[in-house]
Amino acid sequence: MINKIIKRAIPGFFIGIAIGQIISVLISLINGNGEFVVCTPEFTEQVGNEAMAGAIQTLLCGIMGSGFAAASVIWELDSISIAAQTGICFGIYAVVMLPIAYFTNWMEHSVEGVLSYIGIFAAIFVAVWIGQYFAWKNKIKAINAKLGN
Repeated sequence: MINKIIKRAIPGFFIGIAIGQIISVLISLINGNGEFVVCTPEFTEQVGNEAMAGAIQTLLCGIMGSGFAAASVIWELDSISIAAQTGICFGIYAVVMLPIAYFTNWMEHSVEGVLSYIGIFAAIFVAVWIGQYFAWKNKIKAINAKLGN
């Protein structure tokens, strides 16, 4: 199990960095007024300069990618229910993402901002979970059809 976690966490680091960069590009295209926005202005101000803020955010995106990828082994534990798998994964993802989001100022630093971010995070988690559930359900149905079940 530990080997699986490590084998997923390492490429997950680089996938997290890639996703972080893609999000930065999309945000820049939508809200950047023609400029590339590496980080939130609040995070840049907190760190002191844009280059360091960008470097720290890139590292944190990699850590987040590693955490998400490593946690994916939970879905392979046949000894626990899908409800338990879902709860454990949600908890791990939240513990990895929410402190990073708070530190990098991806959310407003207020009770409303934190609750709103958690709500959006939960909604995205549920939407992805439902999509995956039906994708797997269809794959299993197709396999059973080929087996004649």
